[in-house]
Amino acid sequence: MTKRMPFLSDNAASVHPDIWDALRQADNPDMPYDGDGLSASLDDRFSEIFGRECAAIWVATGTAANCLGLATLCQPHGGVVCHEEAHIEVDEGGAPGFFLHGAKLMLCADGHGAESAKLTPESIAALIDPIRDDVHQVQPHAIAITQASEYGCTYRPEELAALSEFAKERGLGLHMDGARFANAAAFLGGSSSDAAGHVDTLSFGFIKNGGMSAEALVLFDPAQADLVKYRRKRAGHLQCKGRYLAAQIHAMLDGDLWLENARSANAAAAEIAAGCDERLMHPVEANEVFARCTAEEREALRSQGFDFYDWGADAARFVAAWNTREEDAVALGKAIAAL
Repeated sequence: MTKRMPFLSDNAASVHPDIWDALRQADNPDMPYDGDGLSASLDDRFSEIFGRECAAIWVATGTAANCLGLATLCQPHGGVVCHEEAHIEVDEGGAPGFFLHGAKLMLCADGHGAESAKLTPESIAALIDPIRDDVHQVQPHAIAITQASEYGCTYRPEELAALSEFAKERGLGLHMDGARFANAAAFLGGSSSDAAGHVDTLSFGFIKNGGMSAEALVLFDPAQADLVKYRRKRAGHLQCKGRYLAAQIHAMLDGDLWLENARSANAAAAEIAAGCDERLMHPVEANEVFARCTAEEREALRSQGFDFYDWGADAARFVAAWNTREEDAVALGKAIAAL
């Protein structure tokens, strides 16, 4: 049988061994819910990482992290501006509307001239200015961006600064979906502050990056933490043995494992991209590669053992993970080049 080489999704990757070790070390009696020492120390860990005071709350999914974060910024009668291809719009099964009690997602076109799934102050203004102060229209309460974006593109610090300034001028909250935040930070040289800018809330992803079942919602206004904890409980995400989620997060932060894993994934994606030449649809700035491939070409790649998702009728998406083998990434790049 042909050896299978997985490039379907970083969600499908295995759990890093350090996570299993941390779970075993946490397997002792302790206070339930989030009363354990590991959970209580998350605020300090993330405050150190970002160089400013923040609160960090564990949840089990990125969906919950994003929606609980947005719920702190948007009232039920308001709206959240996001890219039309944003994960919260196309891949969350209506969860934002559920968590936000009916608040609307306001879909914004790409702001960079070429498809990047990134927003700019100008693209947001074009959407919201025509309806400003119109009681008949849903008014924006927040902006949601994705780092790295749904097309694998990374917001630069100056772009984040412009968005933050725009949000403040308009009185809007700013949320960052950081499912692949580590990959963006690695691309930017390892600075979490550069990758986050001055957002109000951040879903800090770990599961796609070698974690098992823990994500962090980072609140840069710690006063919001108590309210979010009540919402987390109501949403069914307050786990009885929260120390196992906190243990995973601590293990990923220890020794900058989160960055080490992301660098490995990004490097593998770069190897794939090296064989794509003019097939590339977007810049490769994280761990995803989008390439134009006909149906026949995709079948030829699969026959060689490469697993990946089709991306529309004439393209493919290849996702590298923390444990993608270099030889597999190189082989895929060469196979694409040889098509």
